[in-house]
Order: sequence, then structure tokens, then C-alpha cells
Amino acid sequence: MPAAPRTAVDKALDLVEAVARASQPPRLIDLAEEVGLHRATAYRVLVDLVRRGWVLRAGDRYLPGTAVLQLSSSAARNSLGALARPVLAALSERTGMMVNLQVPEVDRSRVIDVVRPDRLAMISSLTGQALPVHRFAGPLALVAALSPADRVPYLRAAEESGYPLDGPDGLLADIEDAERTGFAVEYGRNEQPVASLARAVVTRQGAPVCALTLVGLGPDFGEALLPGLRERLREATDELARILSGPGTPEVPGATGATEATGATGATGATGQASRPPSSPSRTTSASPSPSPSPSPSPSTEGPA
Repeated sequence: MPAAPRTAVDKALDLVEAVARASQPPRLIDLAEEVGLHRATAYRVLVDLVRRGWVLRAGDRYLPGTAVLQLSSSAARNSLGALARPVLAALSERTGMMVNLQVPEVDRSRVIDVVRPDRLAMISSLTGQALPVHRFAGPLALVAALSPADRVPYLRAAEESGYPLDGPDGLLADIEDAERTGFAVEYGRNEQPVASLARAVVTRQGAPVCALTLVGLGPDFGEALLPGLRERLREATDELARILSGPGTPEVPGATGATEATGATGATGATGQASRPPSSPSRTTSASPSPSPSPSPSPSTEGPA
């Protein structure tokens, strides 16, 4: 059966999507070739898109326009939450852990949804909270999946708070480890009993969409259990990446994110990322956790990542 001819709407959306996913602002010839349009046709459609604010022309190159930038972030997050909720619920049921969903912001990540089993009711979810990269595994997983240039605001925020960037215990070492392993693990950084594991969801290289974090008690992340948790988290993030890739958005094969271990407080406390165990030289590690988490100066713990 022959494919239906592309409508004017199809052509416009093809061009908007091509501009949005380009790693560098494309030229007319690049866009026309990518979406399979004659250059004159692509130009006519782009003129209308520029007029309506969906595309911005800068010299001979095109960027996402103000109409794209003005789309409600809350609406986008609601859509992401609706798409991700079944994945979070299934992951929580399979692991018995709290699972949270975080999205990147300018220099932090924000928790937008949480599924928490009754046994972990003492761990606060931190829903709606903005979390810094040097304290939580969720943002650490996201930053590890960013390009080096895009990491700068997160690093600056950590440095301004007094957290070291360099050295074996510095944030840069943690990011490098999370980037290498695809997971960020934290033990007791904000609350001794709590640990967490996080991984980013990536649909386009260097642009993580969100991160999923498993949050539980320290013994839940023991040496024998951690490999299984990593696999369950990998399956969930890959599934969410497939869902978010959708029509017209190529998925990045094998894209991964860091894993997060979070700390816990009482029901009204903030859930945070746990610090490394005493035997680990780095806050984020691919190694198995120590049975007892290291003491933390802060009582807060990380919730959803």
C-alpha cells in the first residue's frame, strides 16, 4: 500500500523537529536533505515557521524559535509524568523501592513524580524540590550525561556552595565515574540509613531528558543485591527512552545515565542523596556498597531522582 502523501502540516513538523534535534544550527540545505524536501519547498515552509515564531533564522542557519521556548514547561512536565508513571510504578513494584523522576533545570534537577511503597514512608519524596548535583544522585546522573559545556552551571553551583571539584573526592571525579559506568550510587550523604541509585534517560546524545532513581535503605543496596537493581533500573530507563523517542525522534542506542543513592529523613524531612560508604574513595561508584553507610553531616535525604 503506497504511503500517503505528506501534508503541509507534516512538512512543517518535520522541519521543526529537524531544527530542534540538530546538534548545531542547520542550514537550509541540511534541513531539506534531512526531511526529504526540495530546497525551494523547505524554504517556503521555513519562511512561515519563522513568521509564526516556531523557527528562528540567524544568518544562513536555523534555531528553535520563541514559540518553542514559550511552550509551557509545566505542560511538558505533566506529559512526561503521565508517560513515565507506569514505568515508575512497575519499577517500584519489582524492586520494593521508592522510585522518583527528575528533570534537568539550569543548574539543578527537579523532582516531578514519586512512587513510594508503604515500607519507605519515612523517606521524604522531595516532590517539587530542586536538587543540587553535589548532594544527590539524580542530578549527578543527569550531569554525567550532559556535554562538558552544559555541565558548567551545575559545577558552578557546587563550587559556590563550597563543594570541591578536583581531587579523588571532588565532584569531577564523581561525574567521570558516573559517565563511565552509566550509574550514580550514593550512601548516607544526607541521612545515614538511606541509599540510592540513579540513571539518566537519554533520547539524543548529550541531552538527557530525565533521570530515574531508586531510593531505599542501606541494606537494600548490599553487594549481592546491587547488580539486580542496576539491571532493573537499566530496563526501566531503556523502556522510558523508547516511549519518549516516539515518532520522528531517533533513540540513542544504549544511552545511559548515572545511578543515584539517596538519603532519608522522617516523613516531613527532605529526601537526599546518600554519601559514599567508608570504603569508597568516591561519592559515586560502580562498586558494591558497604553494609553500613558513612555518617553524613546533613539530615536531609534525596527523594525522587
